Amino acid sequence: MNKFTYTLAALASIVMLASSCSDYNRVLKSDNYGEKFDMANYLYDSVGTASSKVRSIALYEQIYQRSPKQGEGELAYFRIGKAYYVSGDYYMAGYYLGQFPQRFPYSPKAEEATFLSAMCAVNNSPEYSLDQMETDVAINNLQQFVNRYPNSVLIDSCNNIIDRLRFKLETKAYESVKLYSKTENYRAAASSASTFMEDYPMSIFKEEVHYIYVMNSYYLAKNSIEQKKKERIEQTIERYSTFVAAFPESDYNRILAGFDDEMRKELKEYQ
Repeated sequence: MNKFTYTLAALASIVMLASSCSDYNRVLKSDNYGEKFDMANYLYDSVGTASSKVRSIALYEQIYQRSPKQGEGELAYFRIGKAYYVSGDYYMAGYYLGQFPQRFPYSPKAEEATFLSAMCAVNNSPEYSLDQMETDVAINNLQQFVNRYPNSVLIDSCNNIIDRLRFKLETKAYESVKLYSKTENYRAAASSASTFMEDYPMSIFKEEVHYIYVMNSYYLAKNSIEQKKKERIEQTIERYSTFVAAFPESDYNRILAGFDDEMRKELKEYQ
């Protein structure tokens, strides 16, 4: 394509775009709701890009406001939510898609809207190091979908996503245990490790967390005031015994055995 031809093509595109924008603004301001609905559907279906779907939102909002209980209003409300979804605005999408099953409980689109509403929370779920409120919301919403649509073809996908989100929460809890231990906050490390083992008994991190639990119990006993020392020594010995029973071949046993010997020697001073 030579420079002249390229320039003509560019000018043609600009003219078409200007014409399209002019038509859009005219229809948006008009009172012809049939024309609004046709243009909204054209932008959503025929053009089909994320940006064109976003442009359809204003038209669909007008259609829904005019016919909130009719078929056109139902389709408009659903597509507003999906348009926000494809644009990546998951908070707005979550609102519309979450409201859809309540406004149109008998709609054949209610299942898809419920799933996509849950996926909005999934997409808003941050990396594990940040606050996990959205992750909790996502798990809850996906579980509600599973309970409401037990025969859905999306059940396996939901369960896989739930497992992934739960692992994110597990990883955050694991990293918190390690951080408390690293900063020598013995009480918090032991307490968080105990909670972790209760919450995630099958965790891939359970051996290391149990080791941290015993180790910080040892240091907590070593640094205790006299009134609490005997009790904490006994706790450390008991926790070590539990660790050995659970992980008899663990590489951590050599380190913890030294702690156990020391605790038993100190305990004799109280007998």
